[in-house]
Amino acid sequence: QVQLVESGGGLAQPGGSLRLSCAASGSIFGFGVMGWYRQAPGKQRELVATITGGAIRNYADSVKGRFTISRDNAKTTVALQMSGLKPDDTAIYYCYATIWNRANEYWGQGTQVTVSS
Repeated sequence: QVQLVESGGGLAQPGGSLRLSCAASGSIFGFGVMGWYRQAPGKQRELVATITGGAIRNYADSVKGRFTISRDNAKTTVALQMSGLKPDDTAIYYCYATIWNRANEYWGQGTQVTVSS
């Protein structure tokens, strides 16, 4: 069974930093795209960042230059380094993953990020 487990969420002040991590397990085929989405109260879920093949990165315009996504060599862990945090970054952040050559999409349980003074 595929599982995605997030960690690293919490409270940060504006301008501060947080690092989110997601540990993925359970795929016998290997993971393909991995990334992060977020959902703020009253808003739809939105893409934050994705990484494919350990090199191809995609960022939402709202976080470009502030957030950095990375992946370990085994492609089972994806991290999101967040700096220059803004109150608008407050949301539940969800880890996302696909499996190579499979249509299935998997999601973590979410971790709360709150940016407030």
